[in-house]
Amino acid sequence: MEYNSEEEFLKNYDSNSFDKLSMTSDIIIFSVSNKNQNNYRKLEEKELSILLVKRDNYPFKGKWCLPGGFLNPKTETLDECAKRVLYNETNIKNIFIEQLYTFSGLNRDPRLRVVSCSYMALIDKNRLSDSLSKNAKWFDVTLNENKNNIEIILDSGDEVLSFKVKKKMENTTERMDFEIIENDYLAFDHPLVIVNGLYRLKNKIEYTDIVFNMMPEYFSLGELQQVYEVILGKKLLDPAFRRIIKDKVIKTEKIQTGGGHRPSILYKYKGKKI
Repeated sequence: MEYNSEEEFLKNYDSNSFDKLSMTSDIIIFSVSNKNQNNYRKLEEKELSILLVKRDNYPFKGKWCLPGGFLNPKTETLDECAKRVLYNETNIKNIFIEQLYTFSGLNRDPRLRVVSCSYMALIDKNRLSDSLSKNAKWFDVTLNENKNNIEIILDSGDEVLSFKVKKKMENTTERMDFEIIENDYLAFDHPLVIVNGLYRLKNKIEYTDIVFNMMPEYFSLGELQQVYEVILGKKLLDPAFRRIIKDKVIKTEKIQTGGGHRPSILYKYKGKKI
């Protein structure tokens, strides 16, 4: 049928001629915090953590997942949905958050066709002033990589989860892609969200300042270097690290004392946290 105007087309338009789908926002929340250790003379080691919530309802009742929820198509944008879901499911708000990737696998949700716009959030969990929701828990992250196979171990201290993915490379874009090969603990396709988030974080701290969203206001250079190292999964030579951060931090008059180790000059981020 041909139309003579936009008004005529919209008047006769039948929205039921298209298949329906739902949109969700899923959020992977990263934090770096101090690791428990017995040697008080050493600088406290750091651990990378993510926040998971346990599902109360089917599907996947009793399994862990990332905070997430359905978009209200009439009242909110995807960004607004992500912030609402983050607060409702974890009691966390006003933190750095950015879009990560869109997941559109055909069978990612057994209820209906669901496309997820995932987000990555960063926080210094040692400075959280509000209590977490009762179903939310922090899990420390260990990444073991063997050629194209990756194992992720998530440890909350009283519960250990794990999954394995296979790394693939798209020929046309050279974007890294992943396939789940083993997963008994996490709901939906959230292992894919987690591993994509980990690699995005690794890449972005080398050319952006997002790492400072995970830092307290004042920190020593040793602490900052540890955060870089735990995210990158490798040791950094001091001269190389100083070159990375030399234009990003400001020396303050504050001194860190106590803990059994040598007093350290404290620095702060030169820019403005997002």
